[in-house]
Amino acid sequence: MPAGLVSGCVYGPAVWYRLHRSVNCALLALAILATPGASQDFTRLRERMIREQIEARGVRSPAVLAAMRTVPRHLFVPPASRSAAYEDRALSIEYGQTISQPFIVGLMTELLEPRGSHQVLEIGTGSGYQAAVLSRLVKQVYTIEIIEPLATAARAQLKSLGYRNVFVRTGDGYKGWPEAAPFDRIILTSAPPEMPQALIDQLKPGGRAVGPVGRSPLNQDLMVLDKDEAGRITQRSVIPVRFVPMVPGK
Repeated sequence: MPAGLVSGCVYGPAVWYRLHRSVNCALLALAILATPGASQDFTRLRERMIREQIEARGVRSPAVLAAMRTVPRHLFVPPASRSAAYEDRALSIEYGQTISQPFIVGLMTELLEPRGSHQVLEIGTGSGYQAAVLSRLVKQVYTIEIIEPLATAARAQLKSLGYRNVFVRTGDGYKGWPEAAPFDRIILTSAPPEMPQALIDQLKPGGRAVGPVGRSPLNQDLMVLDKDEAGRITQRSVIPVRFVPMVPGK
């Protein structure tokens, strides 16, 4: 580190900092020196998350794992929760909503089988994390959030981080996004009692939808819905899950 002077704090290659008879000065120096290490810590925590929480539980798609390695999950949680961003659990954001457990994000993304040519609809933007992961894997992501402040914040954060192929709308997820339909894939990050018919109608033949379904938070299943080329629908349950309920618009 070259010698220099910052707000009266002297630092150089042999001495990290010297107090200028000021506790505040020392704290400032520590903050400056800690910044690069903090960034490296998040990188290590993200890699550990991938290895121990996602790969270890059976998510194997190289593309999904690579996408999750590039997305800074800690920037999609409230500042007070950043130290917990890579822990094995869902986290609260705002307005009673959550960011899903990392394993669930990885599992749902793998089940979706996204491809680079796909146009994807997401129901339940939340903080924008799932949309950011998908943006690394598909052509375009259209994401709907019913809570306007969350949609506004997610849109701004996604834009600031360079996710240019994600389009955020405030609206009723039960109605989908008919102007942009049909979609190759649809993903839900909140749970309706059953898969909404409007979303099934907006899914392309040969398309797939993945999301939690259940009439109670205590009785939900992660479902995979496939529409064949003739429009026939098949569904299968993967695992029990617990998501916030999907709320219809007024």
